[in-house]
Amino acid sequence: MTPPPDPTPHLTSLQRDGFVVIPELLSQSQLKALRAAASHAADLGRSGKWPHIRTVPKQFPPWPSTPPPAQEGGIWGVQHLMHPEMPGRDEFAKLYFSPRVLEIVEELVGVKKTKPGSKAESPQEEEQEQEPLTMELLNLLISPTYVPFALRWHRDEIPTPPTLSAEDELAALMQKSPPDRPASHAQYNIPLYDDASLIVVPGSHRRARKQVEREADPYEDNLPCQMVVELRPGDAVFYDSNIWHRGVYDGVDPDVKGEDGVVQGLRLTIHGSVGLAVGSGDGIGGEEGKKANARAKVVLQHGVGFWVNREDASFNGLDADVKRRAERMRKRLIEMGSGEGIGYALEG
Repeated sequence: MTPPPDPTPHLTSLQRDGFVVIPELLSQSQLKALRAAASHAADLGRSGKWPHIRTVPKQFPPWPSTPPPAQEGGIWGVQHLMHPEMPGRDEFAKLYFSPRVLEIVEELVGVKKTKPGSKAESPQEEEQEQEPLTMELLNLLISPTYVPFALRWHRDEIPTPPTLSAEDELAALMQKSPPDRPASHAQYNIPLYDDASLIVVPGSHRRARKQVEREADPYEDNLPCQMVVELRPGDAVFYDSNIWHRGVYDGVDPDVKGEDGVVQGLRLTIHGSVGLAVGSGDGIGGEEGKKANARAKVVLQHGVGFWVNREDASFNGLDADVKRRAERMRKRLIEMGSGEGIGYALEG
């Protein structure tokens, strides 16, 4: 007898492996529009005309607002793609709030599907619905210039100093990534060009580090069982942010281009996260105050809380149905607070 199909195949893969690859998430038209917007954002960041950047060689926030010289690597990321002053903001928001992306997010964080016949009858009723998702972050990961750059092995929300015992590490993982329920957020990379920068150890989100992982160099190139996540343009990888992972970036020469006119080895990868709102019901994924506060630190440390409540931060460039949900999710982020004095999750 053939077993019934898995109703949540993406969640099953995420919980088992710590990541799930979704081929061809973007259409060709989306890819073209996002490439144009992302290329412009990268140019602004590299030239010092956009202050919200990730600078080489610093891995975690806070980053300086002025890019280092290009010959020293420059920048490896552009922050706040949905900031009201970011050119191309509407294109980035269309992706972030798209039904296709949010449908996957809902599966991964355990949001129950709306029952037939229970949908709001009007926009006014829809506005009064309790939004289960929270807007979080949307950034851009890019190639540094000339100089290769690598992130050390890490978990995004759990510091792993040498003094951290295996028991305490496992306890932290069980709180952040509980095996018996979906997580409190979904995190993803969507490359606009070929991308093989993310390296993970499958299954490591469910266990403390092995001795060989503890003793390895922070930038070890070859850990046992590591896997390079190879993505084509428009693919997506959703991954548990506490999987043992790192990023490796080749430096590019902006003057060396292929036959298509694109810089050889160029990386333009959209990096986003969507949260499960506190108090969204069922006891799933992070409603407890302590856990919610820890997640708020991870999100607000990037500075998103300082602009999301601006008058011009409304998503007026989106279609009506998408805009309504975007505004509900933005309101959820505003409820987190500005993040002033909240500190930083990791150092380095």
